[in-house]
Amino acid sequence: MTRSDAAAKTSGTASYAVDVALGGMLHAKVLRSPHPHALVTRIDTVAAEQAPGVRAVLTRRDLLDSELRERWAGDDLGHRPVAGPLVASHSYGYFVKDQPILALDRVRYVGDAVVAIAADTELDAARALSLVQVDYEPLPTVADFDAALADGAPELFPEAPLAMAPIYGQGASGGTRPKPNVCYRFAYETGDSAVFDRCDHIFVDVFGFDGRQQHLHLEPFVTVARWSGPRGSAPTADSGDSTDEGDDSTADSSRLELWSSCQNPFPVRKEMARLLGIGEHRVRMQVRYLGGGFGAKNGCKTEPIAALLARKAGAPVRYCLTLDEGFLTMRQHNARLKLRTGVMSDGSLVARDAEVLLDAGAYADASPLVAEKAGYRVAGPYRWQHIRTVTDAVLTNTTPAGPFRGFGGTQANFACESQIDMIAKRLGIDPVELRRRNLIGLGEAYVPGESAMDSDLTEGLELVADRIGMDQARPAGRGRGVALGFKDSGGVNKPAQARVKVATSGDAWVQCGTVEMGQGAQTALREVAARVLDVPRSRVHWSDLDTDHTPFDQGTNASSSISVMGQAVQKAAEAARLRILQFSATALGVPVARVDFRDGIVLVASQDGSSKTDRRPLAPLVMGIYGGTGYEFTGEGFFKAPSDSRAPLESPCVSWEYGWGAAEVSVDADTGMVTVHRLVVSGDAGAVLHEGACRGQDEGAAIMGLGGALFETMRFDGPVLANGRLVDYRVPRSSDVPAEFISITQEQGHGPGPFGSKGLGEGAMLPVASAIANAVADATGVRVTSMPLTGETVLAALDAAWDSP
Repeated sequence: MTRSDAAAKTSGTASYAVDVALGGMLHAKVLRSPHPHALVTRIDTVAAEQAPGVRAVLTRRDLLDSELRERWAGDDLGHRPVAGPLVASHSYGYFVKDQPILALDRVRYVGDAVVAIAADTELDAARALSLVQVDYEPLPTVADFDAALADGAPELFPEAPLAMAPIYGQGASGGTRPKPNVCYRFAYETGDSAVFDRCDHIFVDVFGFDGRQQHLHLEPFVTVARWSGPRGSAPTADSGDSTDEGDDSTADSSRLELWSSCQNPFPVRKEMARLLGIGEHRVRMQVRYLGGGFGAKNGCKTEPIAALLARKAGAPVRYCLTLDEGFLTMRQHNARLKLRTGVMSDGSLVARDAEVLLDAGAYADASPLVAEKAGYRVAGPYRWQHIRTVTDAVLTNTTPAGPFRGFGGTQANFACESQIDMIAKRLGIDPVELRRRNLIGLGEAYVPGESAMDSDLTEGLELVADRIGMDQARPAGRGRGVALGFKDSGGVNKPAQARVKVATSGDAWVQCGTVEMGQGAQTALREVAARVLDVPRSRVHWSDLDTDHTPFDQGTNASSSISVMGQAVQKAAEAARLRILQFSATALGVPVARVDFRDGIVLVASQDGSSKTDRRPLAPLVMGIYGGTGYEFTGEGFFKAPSDSRAPLESPCVSWEYGWGAAEVSVDADTGMVTVHRLVVSGDAGAVLHEGACRGQDEGAAIMGLGGALFETMRFDGPVLANGRLVDYRVPRSSDVPAEFISITQEQGHGPGPFGSKGLGEGAMLPVASAIANAVADATGVRVTSMPLTGETVLAALDAAWDSP
């Protein structure tokens, strides 16, 4: 099957947010802090305000009420804010509202936004920024876990920002700011810790996940903002009471339209309304194709600055970051994981305690959610009598970290699967056999109150182990390793709505909030509707995402497009089909049970139930009732996992996503360089809806994992990013793909999605780093406990092993 978006993307006609161009549109640029931590003592925009082409300048004084503005009245020169703040709240975030739209009293990392300018061209805006003068008073910095958590460490937030924590189910808990420089703590416990006393062995190992991968989506962060309403006036905050939408004589009727490269437009709409102090009905989000996201495009990024500049300038504003600015906006979390694991001599796993530290960077963003996932997954898909995990998201003066493909699973899986191999070697047990003895079985719950495993983990393990030849002799200098990737999939407590419309002709439209960002969701969801309606997929069309018209969805993340939205689309298509059958039966005067519908044709079975059918085109039947204007049959669909207080994360997991991986490597003893000769990955689609999309997701995830395993990371010299330019950042090249690269898409058929399907796209990334680390240990006899496995890291481990007695 050809992908639905293939022709548009290969011909260059596909439209992205980066392509939006409106009449009279201005362009925005932002002045960023050169300091990792400093007080902002003076901002002088006199020259910039008068520069050619400049239409609006935005500083901290636009974000504050009159009393707070006066604090900087003598320090912020030349800038004249509008009469009244442009916002109701100056900071945004997920659980913690700590990231200001522009720096207020201080900056917290190199790249923090300080002043924004809208001008006729990007060049005009950039030239005007060079005229802005900012004085800073440097403050002490904390660039790593040890510095941030030390007694008396300088605090990034001396005063606690607005924050909240969800209500968890059994065994789980969470809270904001449990100690200075920790923005969130997630904890989980089940079973009795006393079982440690009965273990034959207790192993304690510490793992360093030093990979700070850059999402590197090819379409940059971009927003185009346009206000309708009185030119240049500030929006009037809503009272919160319902009003008559038809009477705008006294109310401010201005509306904000946003075209954004955004993965979760409905939550962003909600956050923008909160920031502006207006009703959600006055914010309209429109999302086209996304040129990649990988988690980075969740939550507010460019939207607030674009909206405020557009409001102040009285003209549309486009705020598009460069790819290099993306390095200053979002990254993956580096981590430190300490695992204390109790086992029996026969290899039975008994208990695991885990302490996890995640480097959140300067602002919380989605770090609480990542902490939640890393802490929940670090036990792996194994049977335990006791689990206890504590995960802290630690603030440092570095680029903020946020959602990244695998969402805490990459960190957790590297530590878990590395230690499983280490335990196997210590006990003298084959690593595949140790896993086989302890894996949770198909249909067994992960932990009390949680949903059951929906794949046979042993089947997938044996598949990749056999393909790599784990039980066969190794060529000289080669080592082999296996690993499992494991994550809950479908989002937490995630609701999704969909609408399917069918015209008189039999053509259909799918309307839903899933964002197509290269993963093939548009193709798969059209296929779901096509199968239910029994029409060719070419007759099922995709409606553009517009929050004014598209049914609600929480966001395109957590591999939820098929397992969650797929069920909503399936139900919507079934409802539309039922309406067609009921209408046709009434029009023909026959029972519904005798009516079928296929490709625009109504089929009527004979009264005696024989196979002969009467074929009636739908169009004449409709016109006989509604005339030449025709009609549309509409079906609505909704899905959400039921809330359950017994489930640790508010509701049971919708589905589970797995990745099985195996690698064969060699190591250069002189340089420590690792060469991956063979890489085998596999994911379970449950049931394949589009083979090419499934393979593309697994293979893309695996190569992304390969880059993170071997070399890909944002390197910091203290708090200063050293390789924050695309030209300096190493990503996988075609020459890095192993000589033998195999991906196997399983169809075990146990998924909760349409026709037994389940999500793909993250699982195959998760086992790659640990499989390679396990293969390196097999080849050299030396365990590397931190990643990426660069030549320097591996050589240091080899030298340390050879130097030890």
